[in-house]
Amino acid sequence: MSSIDRSREVGVTRSYEIRTYGCQMNVHDSERLAGLLEDAGYVRAPEGSDGDADVVVFNTCAVRENADNRLYGNLGHLAPKKAKRPGMQIAVGGCLAQKDRDTIVKKAPWVDVVFGTHNIGKLPVLLERARVQEEAQVEIAESLEAFPSTLPTRRESAYAAWVSISVGCNNTCTFCIVPALRGKEKDRRPGDILAEVEALVGEGVSEITLLGQNVNAYGSDIGDREAFSKLLRACGTIDGLERVRFTSPHPRDFTDDVIAAMAETPNVMPQLHMPLQSGSDTVLKAMRRSYRQERYLGIIEKVRAAIPHAAITTDIIVGFPGETEEDFEQTLHVVREARFAQAFTFQYSKRPGTPAAEMDDQIPKEVVQARYERLVALQEEISWDENKKQVGRTVELMVAEGEGRKDGATHRLSGRAPDNRLVHFTKPGQDVRPGDVATVEVTYAAPHHLLAEGPVLEVRRTRAGDAWEKRTAAEAAKPAGVMLGLPKIGVPEPLPVAANSGCGCD
Repeated sequence: MSSIDRSREVGVTRSYEIRTYGCQMNVHDSERLAGLLEDAGYVRAPEGSDGDADVVVFNTCAVRENADNRLYGNLGHLAPKKAKRPGMQIAVGGCLAQKDRDTIVKKAPWVDVVFGTHNIGKLPVLLERARVQEEAQVEIAESLEAFPSTLPTRRESAYAAWVSISVGCNNTCTFCIVPALRGKEKDRRPGDILAEVEALVGEGVSEITLLGQNVNAYGSDIGDREAFSKLLRACGTIDGLERVRFTSPHPRDFTDDVIAAMAETPNVMPQLHMPLQSGSDTVLKAMRRSYRQERYLGIIEKVRAAIPHAAITTDIIVGFPGETEEDFEQTLHVVREARFAQAFTFQYSKRPGTPAAEMDDQIPKEVVQARYERLVALQEEISWDENKKQVGRTVELMVAEGEGRKDGATHRLSGRAPDNRLVHFTKPGQDVRPGDVATVEVTYAAPHHLLAEGPVLEVRRTRAGDAWEKRTAAEAAKPAGVMLGLPKIGVPEPLPVAANSGCGCD
């Protein structure tokens, strides 16, 4: 009996919860996992769950050093709950599953399913097989079975959507294990990408983010070096598509035609996430990054010349093996010169299976920590200075859902400016929905957000807001169903907002 048939037995519906770790690729993969499970008859568990759903799925990351400990700690927390609840299932997917494979079941024998980054479409089948055979199912594909965008998707937002344009990566950065886990780059056909974007816009989506492990290398698999800039320009012709973003590019592939397409396509937003990793040429060489400081700062200069109000963010790794004080000072120099709006900073993590893990001159933890704190302090100062320049500007905000944690207490709403800065604004008297556009004047700047404390200048109701309203009403009208397991169940915390945050591997 299939999972769909089983879910219909005597009105019983099985609930699911997905816990997501890592980069935007994982966030989008979790949307697909949710779509697959709902297509198979499962329902998302109501709010308030802490492992009380009938199926708990971990979509893992292998980039950071504590990824393993975090996973096994969470699995250990669920073990006694599973022991008390016959029929409960636990699945582990994502990069850590691709890497560790059989190790997961050995360390946590109560796990039912382990699946990899290349076969997420198999999750419902593997869950059913594990249930019928009453033994763990471990299935790791070595290469992509089908492009993930062909799978059902339950998107977390009605007004903004990820659109994957490629999977995998052809780079060989010595600190990164992702290419080994997600494989070589494979590009989607431009027509398929644009068809998905047009379909999303038809459903009410007004903002899309083009997604790839190395997004601006798009075209290398299909033999067109200008394919990415052409794709940006093509997105500019889609009626109803108001905002286009992309993440994460690589400096090596950031060419003048991409800068021109960004500047000349009105719905491509004035925002760029450009991973630096290090400002030292010596360290960049050891990382096998194919650019140097001069090339990187040259790109920043060209972007600023073409798009003066662009907000540029980055990723930086502190404490790479062999990094000297002079090397670190070069990183601080680039930060001062580039004046990033934000920087996502990481302390180097020694990851088994990467060349950097075997390098000599691993930096002592206390040295890495001290350098990290100096970098964060400098970037905080710059972020605040750059945000202060926004005070007095009038900006159009796409009203967001769930981005202002204190909005209820402060009677504010929150939204993203075209340059992706987060702005909290005074709640107007009229109804404003996520996806609508509010025009405000910035009155105050903090390092990580802006405030618009005056009256809202204008509210534009949008098709995206209509889509949010329709989806919210449909969700509220859904019957709760009869859940298996404990009577108190719920959903996980919202998927992480990955507005530009890299995973340190781009």
